[in-house]
Amino acid sequence: MKGIVLLCFIILFVFSFPHRIFAEEIDSRIEGLKAKITELQTQENSLSKQISIINSNIEMTTLRISTIKNQIEKLSSEIGELADEIVRLEDMLTKRSELVLHRIPESYKRKSLPTFGVLFLSSSVSDFIGRIKYMARVQEDDAQLLFQLKATQNNFNERKSLREKKKVQQETLKKEYEAESKALDRQKKEKQSLLDQTKNSESVYQSLLAQALAEKQALQRALVDSVKVGPVKKGDPIALVGNTGYPGCSTGAHLHFEIQKGGSWINAEDYLSGKEVNDQQTGGRNRIGNGSWDWPLEGDIIVSQRFGKTPWSWRYAYSGGIHTGVDMISNTSAIIRAPKDGTLFSSSQSCGGSSIIKIKYIEHGDGLVSFYLHVQ
Repeated sequence: MKGIVLLCFIILFVFSFPHRIFAEEIDSRIEGLKAKITELQTQENSLSKQISIINSNIEMTTLRISTIKNQIEKLSSEIGELADEIVRLEDMLTKRSELVLHRIPESYKRKSLPTFGVLFLSSSVSDFIGRIKYMARVQEDDAQLLFQLKATQNNFNERKSLREKKKVQQETLKKEYEAESKALDRQKKEKQSLLDQTKNSESVYQSLLAQALAEKQALQRALVDSVKVGPVKKGDPIALVGNTGYPGCSTGAHLHFEIQKGGSWINAEDYLSGKEVNDQQTGGRNRIGNGSWDWPLEGDIIVSQRFGKTPWSWRYAYSGGIHTGVDMISNTSAIIRAPKDGTLFSSSQSCGGSSIIKIKYIEHGDGLVSFYLHVQ
C-alpha cells in the first residue's frame, strides 16, 4: 500500500513539475520586463524609447495571457475529473444507501430476537456460541456499512463543493483573460497609432512633444497673466469654440475642457452630468459623466479624446502620458457655457512659436478651476 501511495506521489510530482517551471519562468520574464521599463523611463525621451516601452508592455501582457490561459485549461481538466468522480461517488452512494435500507430491517429482526430465543433454536452449546458470534459480526458489518455510507456522503459533498469553487475560480480567470486580451489590443493599437502619428520619425515625435508641452506652459502662464472678466452663472455663455493655437498647439477646431483642483489635474468626467455622446475614442455612442455639472457645449456632442490614457496621450510626457482633459465639439452649437457658477478669467498666450492660444478659465471656489482652451 505504501508503495502505491509513493508511486502516485511521484507521478503527481513529475506531471506538475513542468507547470511550476513554466510559471516561474514567466514570472521571471515579467519581472525582467518591469525592470527594463523602469530603466527606459529614466532615459531621455525618444521615439525608440517609447516604442521599446510599448513593446515591453505588449510582451508582459502576452505572458500574462499565456499564464491565465494555462490556469483556465488546468482548472477545466480538474473540473472534468471532479465531475467524473462525483458521478462515481453518486453511483456508490446510491448502491450503499440501497444496501443499508435492505440490511436495516434484517438486522432489526436479528436484534429483536432475545438470547434465550437463540438458545432455543440452537442444537448445541457450540451452535449457540456460533450464532451469537455471527450476530455480533453482522452488527459490526452493519456499523461498518453505515460508516462507509457516511464517509461516501461526506466525500460526495466535498467533491461537489470543490468543483463549485474551481468553477468560480475559472470564471474569475476568464474575466481576467478577457480584460488582458482587451489591454493587449489597446497596446497594439497604441503602438500603431504612435507610428502613424509620428510617421516613424524622431523629428516629428519630438515636435509633437514640444507642442503638447507648449500648450501646458501657456495654460500655466494664463493663471498668472489673465484678465478678470467677472462673475458668471451656470449656463452663461463665456466663449465660442475655436482653433486658436494652430498650428503650434492645435490640430483643428475643438474645445479642450479640463478641471484642476489645488493645481492638480482631475478627471472632468467625474464632474460632468451623465450624457450620451458620440465617443470617437472608443467608438460608437457612450454615456459619459458621473457628476452634476452641465456640459460646456449643448446639443449632440462628439468627444474626440477623453481623460487619461488615450491613443494620443503619449505626447503629454509632462503628465506621465495622461490626457488631462476632454476634447469635444458640438454638431448643434459653438457656444461654450459655464457649467457651474464662478469667476471668469480670460487670457491670450503664445504657443508653439508664433501661434496664439486663447484660454478662458473659471474659479469655482475651494481650489476648483475649470479651463477652456482654443476658444475664439
